Amino acid sequence: MGEAKRRKATLGEKYGQESSLGRWLPVTKSQAEAFVQWTTRGAWIGIGLLVVAWVSVRFIGPALGWWQVN
Repeated sequence: MGEAKRRKATLGEKYGQESSLGRWLPVTKSQAEAFVQWTTRGAWIGIGLLVVAWVSVRFIGPALGWWQVN
């Protein structure tokens, strides 16, 4: 008997289904990987926005401030 058949006989109905991360956590491994991808992408977008805000405050703001009269 091959390994796949032995695994199928052992698991029964659960054969071919995704396993969860833990018995207490109803999240599958693919859902966890998708969550990590989305949060990583969001973090990089946030870093990019922070850089844009910093550049505008540091360089663009003072450059536009020369015409203001106190």
